Amino acid sequence: MGLALVGALLLVVAVAVLKVDAKVAQKGCDIFDGDWVLDSSYPYYQSSQCPFIEEQFDCRRKGRPDTNYTNYKWQPSAAGCLLPRLNGVEFLRKLKGKQLMFVGDYLSLNQWQSLTCMLHVAVPNAKYTSKTLQGLSTFTFPDYDVSIKFYRNAFLVDIKNERRGRVLMLDSISSSQIWGGMDYVIFDSWHWWLHAGRKQPWDWVVYGNTTVKDIDRMVAYEEALNTWAKWIDANIDPTKTQVFFQGVSPDHDRCTGHTTPVKRPGSPHPAEAVLEKVVRGMGKDVYLLDITRLSQLRIDGHPSVYGHGGHRDLDCTHWCLSGVPDIWNEFLNAMINYPIIKSS
Repeated sequence: MGLALVGALLLVVAVAVLKVDAKVAQKGCDIFDGDWVLDSSYPYYQSSQCPFIEEQFDCRRKGRPDTNYTNYKWQPSAAGCLLPRLNGVEFLRKLKGKQLMFVGDYLSLNQWQSLTCMLHVAVPNAKYTSKTLQGLSTFTFPDYDVSIKFYRNAFLVDIKNERRGRVLMLDSISSSQIWGGMDYVIFDSWHWWLHAGRKQPWDWVVYGNTTVKDIDRMVAYEEALNTWAKWIDANIDPTKTQVFFQGVSPDHDRCTGHTTPVKRPGSPHPAEAVLEKVVRGMGKDVYLLDITRLSQLRIDGHPSVYGHGGHRDLDCTHWCLSGVPDIWNEFLNAMINYPIIKSS
């Protein structure tokens, strides 16, 4: 069989198997079900090739001695089911004249940094600009007329400063004006919902006619997601804007000294069930990047003591770059660049 024919057949297979439902992957080829496999062709980049990478994600520069955590690819389990690599040049050409924005907490920053590094290394001679203003970071490739943005908003809904203190408004989502005009938006929210004590960023919680000092965090999370979902359903035109939700990136209790993935992901994450419930109930198409289970396996992928801007404390929440978020961006690439079956 000729190489051209083989290539054509592989392309047909890739297109066929990467069709995903608007809300969850098809059962026949669930690209989110699989295993981590060592592959010497990974990573996409070395952190030293990415001059703008956040210090807390640059585990190599902070002295991490092992490197296998950068060499894993994701292999879907179903026979013939493929997850193609992200071709940076083709990705930029696809996005020419468009804007893509990540909205969320530092895990969104993790994925945004990963994508900008992947694209920069793919076109190392292309000019780029990077600036941050009032929580909005914008990375542009002028030659391709592409903007890749990150907006820091851990809760999606509003927190307002009032005379009585900081108020978490579960029914209010005014920052939507910032992401409303994007071509692609990838949302993320979960990690900060569990913070209490000095890290809790509110003093009061308001929803409907109710005002309380605090609330069950899973209830608050669902209330906020429902507010976000109502805004999406009422304001997004799916012919102009494609909406994704990153899913829930898991923490690990202790990740020190781990250099290989674990074999089993552990219990399902309760926040992921809430997110899936909200997304399935929406009228507009939202594409779920179902990263929870596959990321649960990667206890080795966190900065551990090699992050946090050089401090020797333990970070088992964020991810080293290069590393796990690069594969999240392979999923994003697959869902943007391959045919998608719309929900019925």
